[in-house]
Amino acid sequence: MRYHQFSTAEIDGYLRDYDLAGKREDFWQYRKAMNPGMKEGWFQESLAGELQAFYNSFVDGERPRLLIATPPQHGKSLTAIDFLSWVAGNKPDCRSIFTSYSDRLGTRANLRLQRHFDSARYKEIFPGTRIATSTKEGIRTRDMIEYIGHEGYFRNTTTGGPITGESLDLSVVDDPVKSREEANSPTMRDKLWAWFTDDLFTRFSEDSALLLIMTRWHIDDIAGRLIDADQGFKVVSYPAIAEVDDPDGHRKAGEALFPAHKSLEFLYERKKIMISTSWEALYQQNPVVQEGDMIKAERLAIVDTIPGAIKESVRYWDKAGTDGGGCFTAGVLMHKLTDGKFIIADVIRGQWSAGRREETIKQTANADGTGVCVWIEQEPGSGGKESAENTVINLAGFVIKVERVTGSKEVRAEPFAAQVEQGNVMILKAAWTKAFIDEARLFPNGKFKDQIDASGGAFNKMTLEKKNTGMLDWIEKESAKVDEERKKSGWQ
Repeated sequence: MRYHQFSTAEIDGYLRDYDLAGKREDFWQYRKAMNPGMKEGWFQESLAGELQAFYNSFVDGERPRLLIATPPQHGKSLTAIDFLSWVAGNKPDCRSIFTSYSDRLGTRANLRLQRHFDSARYKEIFPGTRIATSTKEGIRTRDMIEYIGHEGYFRNTTTGGPITGESLDLSVVDDPVKSREEANSPTMRDKLWAWFTDDLFTRFSEDSALLLIMTRWHIDDIAGRLIDADQGFKVVSYPAIAEVDDPDGHRKAGEALFPAHKSLEFLYERKKIMISTSWEALYQQNPVVQEGDMIKAERLAIVDTIPGAIKESVRYWDKAGTDGGGCFTAGVLMHKLTDGKFIIADVIRGQWSAGRREETIKQTANADGTGVCVWIEQEPGSGGKESAENTVINLAGFVIKVERVTGSKEVRAEPFAAQVEQGNVMILKAAWTKAFIDEARLFPNGKFKDQIDASGGAFNKMTLEKKNTGMLDWIEKESAKVDEERKKSGWQ
């Protein structure tokens, strides 16, 4: 039997064909080939993998809907444009529409696509996808690109812009909202939603796909409404700084998403100057309601030292037991001064395991001294009772009391909020002050309520129990009313 002996040229040709086939089939390999100077990291590869899975689902006729939420300036728009060019190479009959909040972004996407299509590298990978070089061959403008010899095209427009008469198989929406001002406007949100539902969605073909790549601005933004309305809407979120250890081992809690591009130091600089709502929404993909209306945080006077003699002190603990994520444990030290005013003198706060939490509470009690009365919340149920008993045993030798909390945090915080509004509460200037004021500003609509709950508890222990036990009865009754209203409305 004679075997064919391949020449060097034949072997090179086979290897070349194999390499090109890999770039056609694998979006991540394609991205690297089209962007040889690109900074690489696990985040970009993960993002490419999500888009690959989205494309496979699209090809299989599963009508995928995907939201990818990323921080600003992390390359999401360039990734989306590269993805569109890769889809055009594999499916030149695909009719795609790209929308963004501005013409400039749409034009930039269009021109980048044209450069891809014209490049020798792209023509080598996808020889069957071509665009016009003259007006006789087809449309090639700043808002429309046709693929020669195929039904497919690329169209770019603005969110809210005209798309009537068009049909689409793939919709890519990149940053549909321009600014926080627009995001916070119910009128603008409703207008954008109407465009999505009445204009964009009605252009979809039977097996179409929707890709939404954006930075979250508001809990009621387009992404939020789609998530609520569509159970099949997949969400992939990439916080700038990890809040918990990545389950796939890519990064640990506290590490940056793409440190080669945006370092942890850079991110903390941004966090330092931003209010927490902006940071949580834009960088952590955790939008919250912008402002609460209960605590007038601007009325909290920030002072460098305690301005007067201390009459009474309480350290109140709102306990949680989640290590590295979830709810916070917070211990607020509040003093009542001889002039009748109050000052928040210290806040100890963290996401700790039960054991670490108890160690911290003991260390804090030692630092405060026996002159400070310690109060802890006892949550409902046997677990809450056991946790409270453990803390009491842990603080043997200190004045420690247990409160069985009932009702809502909002009602319990009302007396404290009233004194803040009257200018009777001060706060010491410290490293924790900004986080406290941010939480106060959002309360009760923010993500966390632990510091305000502990502050309300400390305040109530120094005032209501001594002055008016009837007030406590009123709080319990009002809390019961709130709970009942929540049950009727189905809100927890």
